[in-house]
Amino acid sequence: MIPTRILTKQAATGALTGLALGDALGFPTEFKDVPSILATCGPWRQMRLPAPAFVTDDTQMTLALGRGIRSAMDQGLLTADRLVRPLRKEFVDWYHSPDNNRAPGNTCLTACRMLDGDRPWQEASRTGSKGCGANMRVAPVGLVPGLSEEQRSGAAQLQAALTHGHPTALAASDLMARAVHLLAQGAEPMGLVGQLRSYAYENSGRYPVRWLGDLWRYAGDASPEAYIRRGWDECLAALARVQDALRDPSPETDPCEATGDGWVAEEALATALHCFLLFPEEPVTALRRAACTRGDSDSLACLTGALAGAHLGAGAWPKEWAERIEYRSDLLSLGALWDA
Repeated sequence: MIPTRILTKQAATGALTGLALGDALGFPTEFKDVPSILATCGPWRQMRLPAPAFVTDDTQMTLALGRGIRSAMDQGLLTADRLVRPLRKEFVDWYHSPDNNRAPGNTCLTACRMLDGDRPWQEASRTGSKGCGANMRVAPVGLVPGLSEEQRSGAAQLQAALTHGHPTALAASDLMARAVHLLAQGAEPMGLVGQLRSYAYENSGRYPVRWLGDLWRYAGDASPEAYIRRGWDECLAALARVQDALRDPSPETDPCEATGDGWVAEEALATALHCFLLFPEEPVTALRRAACTRGDSDSLACLTGALAGAHLGAGAWPKEWAERIEYRSDLLSLGALWDA
């Protein structure tokens, strides 16, 4: 039986709201070094949410994924065949949207342009790219109730592979969805990295053929197992760096120095975990720490917000911040659906 406190904390609403708040907080600081951020924003622990609180493609693509999953599950149990069509449509619609003007990544743009047609989706996938654009948007997969481990893992990797086909992008997305799910279900933050490392070891040789088809052939690896193992190995190394950083935590030091700048998938996962676990019960401070970094600050804060919101629920966020985030009604609609 699920404890009442988990049922009532509204983890999905908290995670989606936190994701968007982190995105908006980190939007103005992306591409800047820490001294420049401090000169503009003042002390990092006092960073204010911009007004208006605009988000980037990180939140837009998260909502696209959420809508795609909702459409797929309206047809029945979640499978690859049910997910690909609506998700492909959502990504193509995002590509053509006039609101797609928030400095989106080249990998997403190229892949979504190629998804607009009849070619197999594997031909559109950028198998050389492990950019963080795959795992920045994966939180909905960890929030949807009722999925099996196989469905959650497969859906996380498939949504990544539609654009970013590098195996590290797939593994990092799988791990991020797993982390969000565990936290939403009440897992203790301090044991999270250990659980994720165990999960990565268990899955390191497992290629989800029902979800990815023959994607591995497009990457030039000798076998599907060799292909997928590359991704898990890089993510395991990144998780080890998180554990090392947290043995002697340094909250006033830019987390990117220990766990990476976050432009690639495994570093985005690692540094978001780092920021969250520095302040697991102080969600706004965790967001501010992630936004005041030399790296991909909007994506780092976006992932940090998803983790913190899944852990603490909708009540984690200041009301006056949550009420003015862009796309608020869309975020609340999906959150309410999955919290119910």
